Amino acid sequence: MDHKTTLTQHINAPADSVWAVVSDIPGSAATLSGVDAIQMLTDGPYAEGTRWKETRTMMGRSETVEMGVSQCEPPSPGRAGGTTVKALQGGADYTSRFSLAERDGGTDLTLTFGAEIIKPTRFSRIMLTVFGPLGMRITRKALAKDLAEIAAKAESL
Repeated sequence: MDHKTTLTQHINAPADSVWAVVSDIPGSAATLSGVDAIQMLTDGPYAEGTRWKETRTMMGRSETVEMGVSQCEPPSPGRAGGTTVKALQGGADYTSRFSLAERDGGTDLTLTFGAEIIKPTRFSRIMLTVFGPLGMRITRKALAKDLAEIAAKAESL
C-alpha cells in the first residue's frame, strides 16, 4: 500500500539557480521554514550518496529523519535535471523526486513524493486507510510551502 502526490511550481529563474537551491542541503534550514535543523553525514558536493539528518516539526511533533541522494542529474543546457532523495522511517520508505524543466523563460520544478509501507502489519494497513488521506493532505500542504520557498530563494539569486 502506498501513497503518492505530485506538485509543480513554476519558478521565474533559470534551472541552474533552482538546482543551486534544491541541492544546497546545508542551507535548506535557512531556506525552508518547515526544516528546523540539518546535520550533514557526508562531506563534499551534492551527489549520489550524499546523506544528512533533517529535523522537521509536523503536526506539533519534531521528527528527525536520515535522508540520502539515490539519483542526481544536474541540469545542463538543453537538458532538464533532477534528483531523487530517499528516507526510511518507521517501516515506511519515502521517496522525493525533484524534476526541473525549462519553460517560458523559467523553470518548472515538479516534486513527486511517495510513501510506501515496507512490511505492512494489519494495524499499519488500518492506520493508513484511516489516516492516510489526512496525512497526505498535511504532507501536500507542507510540500507546496517548500516549493514556494525554494522558488522565492531561486528567484532572489
